Amino acid sequence: MPESLGYIPEKQPHNSDESTLNAVTSITSSQTGRDLGFPSLTQAVTLGSTNEYRTETQAGYIRASELENGIKPMASIRGLHEPVNDNLARQITKVVEDKKIVTWRENDPENPWNWSTARRWVYTAIASIAVMQVAMSSAIVTGDFPDQMEEFGVSSTVIALTVSLPVCGFGLGPLLWSPMSELFGRRPLWIIPFLVYIIFNIPCALAPNIGCLLACRFLVGFFGSGPLTLAGGTIADIWGPKERGFAIALFAAAPYGGPVIGPLIGGFIGKYAGWQWLYWVNMIAAFVTWCFICILPETFAPTLLKKRAEALRAETGDDSYVTEQEVLSRPLKEIVIETLIRPFQMLVEEPILLLMSLYVSLVYGLLYAYFFAYPVVFGEGYGWDDAKIGLTFCSVLIGVAIALCITPLLEKRYQAKLPNVTPEDRLPGMLIGGPWVPISLFIFGWTAPPYVTPHGASWVGPCISGIPFGVGMVLVYSSANGYLIDAFPGYVASALAAKTVVRSGMGAAMPLFIPQMYHRLTNGGAASLLGGLAIIMAMIPWAFSKWGRKIRMRSKRAAAN
Repeated sequence: MPESLGYIPEKQPHNSDESTLNAVTSITSSQTGRDLGFPSLTQAVTLGSTNEYRTETQAGYIRASELENGIKPMASIRGLHEPVNDNLARQITKVVEDKKIVTWRENDPENPWNWSTARRWVYTAIASIAVMQVAMSSAIVTGDFPDQMEEFGVSSTVIALTVSLPVCGFGLGPLLWSPMSELFGRRPLWIIPFLVYIIFNIPCALAPNIGCLLACRFLVGFFGSGPLTLAGGTIADIWGPKERGFAIALFAAAPYGGPVIGPLIGGFIGKYAGWQWLYWVNMIAAFVTWCFICILPETFAPTLLKKRAEALRAETGDDSYVTEQEVLSRPLKEIVIETLIRPFQMLVEEPILLLMSLYVSLVYGLLYAYFFAYPVVFGEGYGWDDAKIGLTFCSVLIGVAIALCITPLLEKRYQAKLPNVTPEDRLPGMLIGGPWVPISLFIFGWTAPPYVTPHGASWVGPCISGIPFGVGMVLVYSSANGYLIDAFPGYVASALAAKTVVRSGMGAAMPLFIPQMYHRLTNGGAASLLGGLAIIMAMIPWAFSKWGRKIRMRSKRAAAN
């Protein structure tokens, strides 16, 4: 049986017990990490009131009053983090005390955690490939900007919007797909939005004017953001906390590795087949990926157990068989607040979330900055064509691969410290990876023309700068994600949504001014300015490693431990 996840009630109101549940807030147990398989947006308690979604029982159900798997209020995250009153805990239990809360049975073959290892790796590979494919779609168009500019008679800044607008869609789409996946399950949200994403590639290739192209590129990003929203949860659905180290590493690398593949193949497509085929090839790749996505079964435990509860009620005529999500569902108004309002409210009120989001967004923005800085250095400085420029991104992929080897080691180190861990134990990845980002920028800017005369193998300097950037990029992102999840266990969905919006905004903005910046400040000057910002941002995790706990203790939402 999986160990208790320490689910605890939160303050959201529910039915007649509004005054009771309003008084309750929650933090995660110091013994366990946040369970990403919980419906935190659509259920009236944030971390769950019982261990329903992970426990296995002989009877196939539990009662709210059970000592081991029943409701376990632990602590409040208000004020001085005082313990929850026992009388309050008993009042909360009354909400579901007459219900049989459906669970997995012992060694249940329908429990995703019990599926064979090979089967789970297949699903992990599909989810990661889907994320990479969608991420690739944002940058593949950089393979032939000149012909698109000539076709539509627009400037380089306008055509850069074909990259910026999909990235905007990546930031806005999850605000819709996250709550929908909790209400209807993951499988429909894997299949339907991705199919629409495929379709909108067609008008991109056949666009009669720039307006049509830009509108469809935004919709490509919006509907294509499904995998970016669902992959992390799907991996948490099928792997236990102590098993998912490398699987999570793959997922962390996919949103960054995907865009790098875009110009790598886009340059050759644009050179030898024409700009329309950038979109046709992306559509074909997306369709092949979608065929594999259709293999994915439903993995979301609340949805699977809800179907089981419905079947039990139909078979036995006993209406007491329920799931928590059914009896503790949130009103639509609260779902909207949690999805659309709270993320931005937290950005203003929570310094940990704001600073971490800014750091991650800078690193993400620098990735898209490289897509426009490389043509300036290698295209104008060395006279290379788009196909050859695309090959230089192999260095970033090498860095990503190195980071993939480091990330599981960091996760293993974290698991070894359980149960005595704090959110700050997630920071070593950022402490290690952060310095490599500015280092890569200084190498890139100051080994490029005109500081190094183009001759022989002088291109090696700026080219290999992608290796340290790839390492730092993945380590910073994966570590920051883990820190936010542990620091805001009661508001994970809102925290990650806020981070995603800020990150996508920076990724969308960078392409619009990077070429002009490198032309006016020169390669060394522009890279140094960005490198200086990266150095300042790299101080953030060091500050949180020292003062993070004190900041969390003063927060209304962050975990005390």
